[in-house]
Amino acid sequence: MKKLLTMLLVVMMALSVAACGGNSESGGQADAGEIADALEILTTVWGSYEEAEVFPVAGGDSANANWEGPAKFDLKAADELEANFGVPADLAEQIDDAATMMHAMMANNFAVGAYHLTDGGNADDFAAALKDALLAKQWLCGQPEKVMIFTVGDYVVSVYGLGDLLDAFETKLTTAYPAAKLAWEENIA
Repeated sequence: MKKLLTMLLVVMMALSVAACGGNSESGGQADAGEIADALEILTTVWGSYEEAEVFPVAGGDSANANWEGPAKFDLKAADELEANFGVPADLAEQIDDAATMMHAMMANNFAVGAYHLTDGGNADDFAAALKDALLAKQWLCGQPEKVMIFTVGDYVVSVYGLGDLLDAFETKLTTAYPAAKLAWEENIA
């Protein structure tokens, strides 16, 4: 009887371990080739924040704002994209999908945009041009401490703000998307 119970417990433990790890081949990590849209990137990353780590945010553009997390950004609002996220009009023409999120109290504390490049767009070239645009940006109401730009397949993710918030974002982005590569980082404050 003891052998039967022991064997049954071993089988149950093996099944429970298999069930816990069997939800995804990547263990909960997303593949850059499987990203549905720019909003998925930011929603996945923001969703990985623990309750104690979250801060007040707003996502999207002014006409389509989400006050609880990231949202799609209407690319017709190119002037707003440049003013709030540093993406000049010539670069915005290379994007066919965007999602954004920023700190609700002060955008220079944390602002992130995820951009899908149109067919044939080169993420490294776009990241380099965006870096130049962000370095030339005239910051209002103070200057962010740091700027980072990542590539994730044919997406570019740029984020600027306070160093500790960006470091946490980097960890969560690269955990959720192991294919994410840091294209550029600079302390600017």
